[in-house]
Amino acid sequence: MYTLFVTLPSKLAVAKFVQEIKSVTSIWLKESGRFPRFDYWSREYAAFTYSIRDKDLIINYIRNQKEHHQTVSFQDEYRQLLIDNGIEINEQYFLND
Repeated sequence: MYTLFVTLPSKLAVAKFVQEIKSVTSIWLKESGRFPRFDYWSREYAAFTYSIRDKDLIINYIRNQKEHHQTVSFQDEYRQLLIDNGIEINEQYFLND
């Protein structure tokens, strides 16, 4: 799982940004030889907005994500994030490529 924390111009669609990131990084990952098991990016992604006053909190979370996920799985945390934000989870598709 990879996390990006970015500011996008209001005229740039999130889907277009993600498409560009996946396209460019797929080429680099395959050509670099550093990631021989990389085949493709997942079709799904999640994007969330934030308040600028939470910027430092989010950056700190990302910096400590590896350690955090030793005690709380990504799946459990993601599920709770969706529930907390009233997003219905279809178990048939949840984190299932």
